[in-house]
This record gives sequence, structure tokens and C-alpha cells, in this order.
Amino acid sequence: MKVNSAQFFKSSPRADMCPGSTIPEYAFIGRSNVGKSSLINMLTGRKGLAMTSSTPGKTMLINHFIINAQLPSNTTPDAVNAIIAPNGTKKGQGFFIVDLPGYGFALRGKREMDKLWSLISHYVLDRSQLTCLFVLIDIRLEPQKKDLDFFEFLGENGIPFSIIFTKADKLSRSKAMLNVKAYMDKLQEQWEELPPYFITSSTTRQGHDELLDYIDNINETLL
Repeated sequence: MKVNSAQFFKSSPRADMCPGSTIPEYAFIGRSNVGKSSLINMLTGRKGLAMTSSTPGKTMLINHFIINAQLPSNTTPDAVNAIIAPNGTKKGQGFFIVDLPGYGFALRGKREMDKLWSLISHYVLDRSQLTCLFVLIDIRLEPQKKDLDFFEFLGENGIPFSIIFTKADKLSRSKAMLNVKAYMDKLQEQWEELPPYFITSSTTRQGHDELLDYIDNINETLL
């Protein structure tokens, strides 16, 4: 799949304030500083679409980006129901990439962490438009408890998800593959069926075509 258009659509402080469309949503989440914004920019070909920051954990909202939608110019989020799939998904109406706040940022206070978790969990559990959740993992790290706990949460609630290993350019190919195998072996200790996974680099664009084709294949099954 080729990304022909990508634009910021809306930021929402709560899941119930997200766009009222019915088109598919592909959400991206991970621990802070995992490279989420850079990955979204790489996939869409828009360098500044998702804002990157040198300070981890800056995303505090649910950010929607509309991809490959045939929309009139100057369309506002309030007009989305009248334009985007009012009666179901159709060709030409695109899909959303959703940038969720990062989890597990240790420097946040408990109250702020609880607020973020409420935001994340309500979107993941209640958003019927969520088609697939992509969980980002830094390929350089050993399995982290916060990530494993999050996978368990998704499994317990039947949330469809895939894993994206980021920053593959930081390792040799052989070391990257060893780290991925170790991670998936760890998951297999508790999971009967492993989720799909992708190996990516925002610097070299590794995984760009594979991820977009994966999304495209899912979209085709929904039409």
C-alpha cells in the first residue's frame, strides 16, 4: 500500500471524545522513548506529522491522523460523521493512525500515571473502531515487566494486537534477530499463539512496506 495523503485530524483528551467515524483505526502504543512518533512519520512519509520530542512521555492526548481519505479541503473534525463512512467502511474513505500516550514513564507521579492509564485503557477496551493495536518494543532491550504486563492485559481482554520492534538499525542484523527470538520465546512461556511481529527502523525505513501491506490486507477484509 502507498500512503497518498496523511494529515493530522484531531487530539482527544478522552476516548469518548474521539472522532465519531466508523473507519478502521490502527493505534500505536509503547513505553516512552520507544520511537513511536518517528515510526508514524516514517510510515506516512510526513517527517513532522507526529511530533517528536527529546523529552520522553510528552504525548498526553489521543491523536488521530487520517490516511488516504478522499476528503474535501478544510474538513473539520465536527463534520466527520457526514463525510467518513456514515454507514460503514467504504473504499476511498481511508483509515486512522492513532498515536496513544506512552506508558511506563517512571518520572510521572502516581496521579498522572493513573490518569494516563485510564485514558489508554478506555480507548483500548471501549473503542469499537480499534482494528489493531501495534505495541512498540525497543529491539535492544530484554523483555520488560511493564511490557509483559501490558500484553497480559491485552490477552485477558481479547484485544487484537501486533508487536513492532523498533530501532533495528542500532544493532547488527544477527543481534537483532537473536533479541527478537529471545523476546518471542519469553512470550511463548505464557501464550499458546504468538501475535504477528515486525522489525522496523525509522532511520533506514526497514519494515515500512511490510507494515503498510499488513494494514492494507486487514482493510480489504473489512470492505
